[in-house]
Amino acid sequence: MKTDIPQRVHQALVAHQIRSEQLIGWAQLVVVTIWTGLYALAPKTFQADMTFAPVPIALGLYLFFSICRLFLLYRGYMAGWFLALSVVIDMVILLSLIWSFHLQYGQPASFYLKAPTMLYVFVFIALRALRFSAGFVILAGGLAAFGWFLLLQYALFTSSEPNMGVTRNFVEYMTSNAILIGAEFDKVITILVTTAILAVAIQRGRKLLITAVTESQAHQDLNRFFAPEVSARITAATNEITPGSGELRPAAVLFCDIRGFTQLAMQIPPAELMALLADYQYRMIEVINRHGGSVDKFMGDGIMATFGAVAPSDSYAADALRAIRDMLKAVEVWNDERAEVGLPALQVGFAADCGPVVFGAVGDGQRLEYTVIGDPVNRAAKLENANKVFNSLAITSGQSLTTARQQGFADTEFEQLADQQIDGIALPVDIVLLAK
Repeated sequence: MKTDIPQRVHQALVAHQIRSEQLIGWAQLVVVTIWTGLYALAPKTFQADMTFAPVPIALGLYLFFSICRLFLLYRGYMAGWFLALSVVIDMVILLSLIWSFHLQYGQPASFYLKAPTMLYVFVFIALRALRFSAGFVILAGGLAAFGWFLLLQYALFTSSEPNMGVTRNFVEYMTSNAILIGAEFDKVITILVTTAILAVAIQRGRKLLITAVTESQAHQDLNRFFAPEVSARITAATNEITPGSGELRPAAVLFCDIRGFTQLAMQIPPAELMALLADYQYRMIEVINRHGGSVDKFMGDGIMATFGAVAPSDSYAADALRAIRDMLKAVEVWNDERAEVGLPALQVGFAADCGPVVFGAVGDGQRLEYTVIGDPVNRAAKLENANKVFNSLAITSGQSLTTARQQGFADTEFEQLADQQIDGIALPVDIVLLAK
């Protein structure tokens, strides 16, 4: 495992490898189950009275080993030596089974060199590719090649009878127990070449896996720093995002902040202050997200959210006012909880306004930020400050309320103050007090 990758990426890779090892374990169990079923159902190719039958013994051992391996994996046991040992056991059981065929059928040792069971060597090598670790593939392939070379040497050492020695005639090789050295070396070379190709492919695939995991972690971080819709927009962009481009669309803008927060910040310890902010933001953001809003930015204790800006919506104004209603209720619940532990109640002011806004990226090309620009942003900020003037908790404009009602917002218990002038807003607006 590389040490220069971030720790969280390393942990994600380890989790992937654990799942891969479990998949390998299940694959082994499926393979041995299929082998057992085929052996039980298929007609036997040896005499029924034969006393030495190694296949059931090998299948039993391998089934037992596969179950134990799965049990240990699900208990979290992933030691490198244990995984390497499992590769060794795979190959030893398979090659030992192949070696035993000449005893089972009463033939010279060269008999087993033609056994089609040898093809399962490639299955065991391929299984190790699931882990995206070239080392285990190389270990499996190396053991298989070395094991087959030993089987060849044993067959050569014991080939003393006629028609059981070395031949250069392919027909004789195919029709007798004679050994064709070239054919056996072809098998060894095929194992080694297949192993090498898999190892290179896995090494390249592992680099892609690390890149994918790193980007996945980065995407999760984007979801923490940006609204999910914004992070999805960033990661799905087909072209490079540049400042200066934007989209005009109708949307609602919501502001909220804690009354007297500056004085409060000077009276409590920093850790307690940050805990309070985190608690407050968690409660408010949950309501904003529930009503389809997106947090645009945090400004100390202030929160700016938009509805219908990041993703077009037909109910942006209604959603914003419904969010304010539920955020007011959330503040009541929060203050009740604070009262139970002897903490003072806090007042949070809210305001919303709607209209056409431009949503796009701003910045200098090196550092970008998605945001909204337009009169509704300025009006909503001024309206939120006007809560102090009217001694209210939530304010919107008459035009926003009308739009919200057209979009299905049904609440009617408001106080409307017509034609009020608010500092910083060029034209008078109808002020609607949503809550006092």
